[in-house]
Amino acid sequence: MEDKKKAVMQGHVHTHVRPDGTVYEHVHTHGDGSEGHSHNHTHTHENTKAVLNRLSKAIGHLESIKKMVESGRDCSEVLIQLSAVKSAINNTGKVILQDHIQHCLVDAIESGDMQEIEELNRAIDRFIK
Repeated sequence: MEDKKKAVMQGHVHTHVRPDGTVYEHVHTHGDGSEGHSHNHTHTHENTKAVLNRLSKAIGHLESIKKMVESGRDCSEVLIQLSAVKSAINNTGKVILQDHIQHCLVDAIESGDMQEIEELNRAIDRFIK
């Protein structure tokens, strides 16, 4: 509780209600200026469970590909399976990006937090490389 009080004093708290009625909060905190602008927010994303499930499946698929390589399977089969894992990871990234836009970015725009928008642009640039 003390951390939340401190975060509230240094930043602002956003409360959201999911379609199923679940209420969750996240805190945007900003440094005191001595170390430059610092942005940190933490909250439960709407699709966390789906993202974790997708990542677990991709990890399992990657482990299977590792076994394929260890057993000397045909290179073309391995490449096809690697392509499937890349696609799964890209689709997982899209889910995270959509969630980020719907929640974090909306909050950043509402509060005028241009750093959050810049961070999203950098993340998108890295993600699509």
